[in-house]
Amino acid sequence: MTNSIIILFLFIFSSSALLITPSNQADLLSLLAFKEAIDVDPNGALNSWNRTTNFCTWDGITCGRKHTDRVVGIKLDSQGLTGSLSPHIGNLSFLREINLQNNSFNGRIPQEIGLLRRLEYIEFSNNSFMGRILPENISQWKNLVYLNLIDNNLTGPIPPGIRFLEKLEALGLGDNKISGAIPQYVGNLTSLRQLSLRSCDLNGEIPESLGQLQKLRLLNLGDNNLTGTIPPSFFNISTIRSIAINNNGLHGSIPSTIGHTLPNLLLLYMAWNQLTGRFPVSISNASSLQLLDFPFNHFSGPLPSFEGLSQLQFLYAAKNNIEDDISLIVSSLTNCTNLQGLDLSQNPLSGSIPETVGNLSIHLDHIGLAHTLIHGKIPYGVGNLVGLTYLYLKNNNLEGPLPLSIGKLSNLGILYLGENRFAGEIPSIFGNLSLLTNLYMQGNNFSGAIPKSIGNCSKLLGLYLSRNNLSGLIPQELMNLSSISISLDLSYNEFTGSIPVEVGSLRNLASLDFSNNRLSGLIPNSLRTCISLERLYLQGNLFEGQIPQGLSSLTGLLDLDLSRNNLSGTIPLFFGTLRLQQLNLSFNMLQGQVPTTGVFKNKTAISIQGNKDLCGGVPELELSLCTSSSVSSKKKNLSTPLKIAIPLIVGVAAIMCLVVVFLHRRRASNKSPPSPELLPGIPFLRLSYSDLLKATGGFAETSLVGVGSFGSVYKGILDDGLKTIAVKVLNLMVKGASKSFMAECNALREIRHRNLVKILSVCESIDFQGNDFKAIVYEFKANGSLDKWLYYNDEQEQESDARDRNLCFIQRLDIAIDVAQALEYLHCGTDSVIVHGDLKPSNILLDQDMTAFVGDFGLSKIISSIIPTHESSNTIGIKGTFGYVPPEYGMSNLVSTKGDIYSYGILVLEIFTNRRPTDDSFNEHVNLHNFVSAALPDRVMEIVAPLIRIGSDDMDNRNAER
Repeated sequence: MTNSIIILFLFIFSSSALLITPSNQADLLSLLAFKEAIDVDPNGALNSWNRTTNFCTWDGITCGRKHTDRVVGIKLDSQGLTGSLSPHIGNLSFLREINLQNNSFNGRIPQEIGLLRRLEYIEFSNNSFMGRILPENISQWKNLVYLNLIDNNLTGPIPPGIRFLEKLEALGLGDNKISGAIPQYVGNLTSLRQLSLRSCDLNGEIPESLGQLQKLRLLNLGDNNLTGTIPPSFFNISTIRSIAINNNGLHGSIPSTIGHTLPNLLLLYMAWNQLTGRFPVSISNASSLQLLDFPFNHFSGPLPSFEGLSQLQFLYAAKNNIEDDISLIVSSLTNCTNLQGLDLSQNPLSGSIPETVGNLSIHLDHIGLAHTLIHGKIPYGVGNLVGLTYLYLKNNNLEGPLPLSIGKLSNLGILYLGENRFAGEIPSIFGNLSLLTNLYMQGNNFSGAIPKSIGNCSKLLGLYLSRNNLSGLIPQELMNLSSISISLDLSYNEFTGSIPVEVGSLRNLASLDFSNNRLSGLIPNSLRTCISLERLYLQGNLFEGQIPQGLSSLTGLLDLDLSRNNLSGTIPLFFGTLRLQQLNLSFNMLQGQVPTTGVFKNKTAISIQGNKDLCGGVPELELSLCTSSSVSSKKKNLSTPLKIAIPLIVGVAAIMCLVVVFLHRRRASNKSPPSPELLPGIPFLRLSYSDLLKATGGFAETSLVGVGSFGSVYKGILDDGLKTIAVKVLNLMVKGASKSFMAECNALREIRHRNLVKILSVCESIDFQGNDFKAIVYEFKANGSLDKWLYYNDEQEQESDARDRNLCFIQRLDIAIDVAQALEYLHCGTDSVIVHGDLKPSNILLDQDMTAFVGDFGLSKIISSIIPTHESSNTIGIKGTFGYVPPEYGMSNLVSTKGDIYSYGILVLEIFTNRRPTDDSFNEHVNLHNFVSAALPDRVMEIVAPLIRIGSDDMDNRNAER
């Protein structure tokens, strides 16, 4: 017993304020020791745990009915507690239930807990316990019914003493690091109803003894490294309702009796294994089956009939070797009146989609039939599937005109028709699909003009019509779709005329591809307002005239191709100030000197061949030197009107672009070109809960990069190992988390800017325990948050790490500029005014080049464009973070852009002083603003961060000294 406990005991014993009897002193002292081991209690869950009241009245404590002064229950789930579990817990000898779920307990589970022979219920999931799975003396837990240790940092192996828990009905050890094989003695737990061992690094084979668990209802062995065949006894547990063995290395075939021996089966997950053979016909007898999930295996032959599975809701069999006629599969599914999801993609299916597809469930939400061998036309009956939000028919042999009944699918959000043989004109019915976000029709034989009705698709994010036979003018209505932010691809068609000047309305567009058509005229200067453009492809057309000065505004441009046109004049100098990674100007009629800055320094990044009158440039280009005669001959070719107009144009352009060009020239000289886009060619990732679970290592603590008010952010690596993502998982137990999720989705849905964190995907699903799951997937930023760079000298960090993370003056200035540009775009760059509402260093992310990105739009508000930006909206007030929100937010519910401006001002002060707005060191100063004001103008150097360097040269010198 520690000294503090002894003193506490003597005080309590002598106090007249608390009357205790000898029988409950042990419980009292044990609970006080429990509280003493808690380091953080953000919700005040233990505030009532004091010496002035009876402990049976404390929050989270339950005492017995017979022994009224003995603790029988501790319930402190989801309280945000941080600390260790006191070994004095072992003195609560009457304890029957302890629930510490969803906290941050760390350290080992104390051995003393093994002394509690009356224990019936242990719930420790979603904490940070480490060390051995369980104490060695658990054989005394003869009454234990429920044990859940899921999602901790516990290590194995599973202790042999677990075989003595004869009454155990639920055992959850998932999301730990148990490793090793599943021991045979797990089969001795014959009372088990639930067993979860998912994501435990398990290997070896599934033991035959699991067939002894004849009361089992749920079995989850997914996301491990299990191998071998599935034992026959595995399918003899007639009570089982849910089986998950996905993401393992299991092989062999499924017993043909599966449907007869598992009559109560509801959910069957077998994805990502190496299972072979034909899927058993007897599955048709599992009449209660709701989900059948076995994609990414090697099943072959035809599928069984599903006529008897009237409760089936999801059938996922993609990426197998299933050889079957699609018409037979569809016919057998018409009796599945609850069907919501069907994916048979990447199988050698044959036949044509039957008209009876219209008889499938009206609840059907998504259909995947991509990369198969099906042919024929899309039947008219598809229009009966009014619940469809996703139709994936890419890369088949489908042909003929599109049925007009597609226009009835008013809930359709994503339509993949690419890489088929569809022909005829694009029907005007797409104007009825007001919820359409992505339309893929590339690689077909469509002809004629783009229907003007497509301009009604006001939520469209991406339109892909490349490699068809489309002709005519690009409709103005298409240019007015300001929602398009991912890609507009009309390449490899026969479009004529000029690019509509309205193209400037596409302010949020990231990729524009009009290449390989017959477009002519001048490249419109209105492209300057497409400020989010990262890729612009205009090659293979008939454009003429000079490269427009307006392209200098596209400061986020990474890839530009203007090759194979009739462009003339000189190469603009501003190309050297942009962040271009690839520039193709080949086969035009350009002349004069090639610049030597920016992208022109890298020979492999530019292509200028086929322009015979170019000179100069870097030596690696091996061009002739520029002479005065080449310059004078160029001047002689200028007409008199141009001689008069050019000085005027240059003067006006210089005034308008002076600041932007200056800033970006400076940034280009200090930063290397950023890496290519994280997921090139993928406009929106379709990721499931299982995908995210696997990418983040089961949402492991080692993948955790940050924790916020409404959730946690994890680093994830997708399957190919080349794509790094950031996954924000909402904690739906926290009030306001769902509202934050919707706010962030709404804010990011229609905005795109080089200094805003890009959203890659949204996952709204259920986890493997049936709980709601919501997550947002972003690009991963390698250098983390600005907060971690400003406050580098934490006690936990090494001194050398602190020096390496010190920001120089130029870097701080660049970050401030990046944030300002993002904020200006949110307030003025879209049809609606977006108030971020929580601008602070932890919400500013930095990529590998230290470019800043504004993120976390969970508190953002969208204000209608009809409200002037200088006025407030009477929406619900933004909560924000204390110190960053203006004082008036505490007195009203009004929201305005002025709040963001205030937060930005505080942020700038924080960047250059390295002091938080509520720093305790201010003493007599109330806040950061007053602290800075008091130092102006004579004591500025006293308040700036003492380690700020002027530029990167200092860092280079220091590294050289090392």
